[in-house]
Amino acid sequence: MANYLVAQLDEIAPSACPCGASRRAFVTGENETASVHLVEIAAEALVHWHKKMTETYVVLEGEGHVELDGRKIPVRPMTAVMIRPGCRHRAVGRLTILNVVMPPFDPEDEYVDE
Repeated sequence: MANYLVAQLDEIAPSACPCGASRRAFVTGENETASVHLVEIAAEALVHWHKKMTETYVVLEGEGHVELDGRKIPVRPMTAVMIRPGCRHRAVGRLTILNVVMPPFDPEDEYVDE
């Protein structure tokens, strides 16, 4: 097995997520390090949280804010935001972000506030 992984994010089919649509790379059983997601934030992004995953959002395009435990943090291109487990969060605005998730994304560790 190679000692590296390569993904072409724009060739990965998007999946629905609480934030909008996510193109998820490196979400495989043998990878226990991190996954990388290209995310188009939807206008109706939902507040959600994780028990185990830490997410790092890097804003690539757009301006808006990220809600973190009820606080609104303004973001613009090249803003990075680390979101630790337990933090209720969502991005707001017409944004494209790169999301680095550690450990890799697990759909069982995604909780949406009702």
